[in-house]
Amino acid sequence: MKFIQLHKQALKTTALIVFILLIFVFITSTLFGFDYNILNTSILFIFLFISIYFIFKISVKQFIYRQLKSVYKSTLFENEPSLNKDHLETNFESFLERIKEFAQTKHQEIEKLHNIDDFRREFLGNVSHELKTPIFTAQGYLLTLLDDDFDDKILRKKYLERANKSVDRLNFIVKDLDMISNLESGMELNFESFNIIKLITEVFELLEIKAAKKNITLSFDKIYDHPILVKADKERMEQVLTNLISNSINYGKNDGQTTISVKLKNPHSFVIHVSDNGIGIKEIDISRLFERFYRVDHSRSREQGGSGLGLAIVKHIVEAHQQKVFVKSVFDKGSSFSFTLDKVL
Repeated sequence: MKFIQLHKQALKTTALIVFILLIFVFITSTLFGFDYNILNTSILFIFLFISIYFIFKISVKQFIYRQLKSVYKSTLFENEPSLNKDHLETNFESFLERIKEFAQTKHQEIEKLHNIDDFRREFLGNVSHELKTPIFTAQGYLLTLLDDDFDDKILRKKYLERANKSVDRLNFIVKDLDMISNLESGMELNFESFNIIKLITEVFELLEIKAAKKNITLSFDKIYDHPILVKADKERMEQVLTNLISNSINYGKNDGQTTISVKLKNPHSFVIHVSDNGIGIKEIDISRLFERFYRVDHSRSREQGGSGLGLAIVKHIVEAHQQKVFVKSVFDKGSSFSFTLDKVL
């Protein structure tokens, strides 16, 4: 921008000098009469100053043009715009605008990298904690069992069962971490047409024993007389439903209810709701529910077991299908998780 200001200042200076010379010629001619020598000298000076101005202008324009070309040819920008030597100010303003956009983009990228780095540190800390808990628990029971003086058979069996439970939990964590890793690296989905009502019924049957322990009823919101066909990876959708319904049972109240509904969202898709009248979720926690290892209630989560990755996996699978997942909840009244699926047309 300084070059543009310098160019304007040179134009003003040249115009002022020419104006002064013209006044000088006029005054001289008035006082001393018309003199060709004075006129010729004045014209020579005017021509000289105008020539200097144009030489200066062309030199500055050439310099700025070369500098802009050099910058645009560097790796700073993805593509080189068409520059016009006759529109120097426009070119320079455009360059400044691109610099601002470039700086803004880089600032956003740096902020994103900072966020990723913070997430990485938090994630590694969570993984370390989640893995250590079952490992140390199992190790403690096994070391006790290895004691030569430990002869209580009933207690021995109890310790082995607890050690086995810790190993199961460790297995869940490793398996779920592997699942998320595969999903992020672009796991191939096997799309097929299937009846979502039948799949939900099968998941109910898998989890009915778990629900019975808390006397929680698993049911549909109504009787679905006809198949509802969707197009998705059936195996992955079974996992989504299992995770959502299992969570509903884990955080449901005794003698509660988990209800599934399948509704038409638009002519091309359905929305599946998993609703319960459980303990609900505080509003402050809702935005972080799908983060890996995020715990709404740490003590209750430890008691229920699991990997702490269930909802993160749900989000990955649903978004891998180019679909969306939603959550609504009122603390102490219940929650509703829902996701969309393409309809078979």
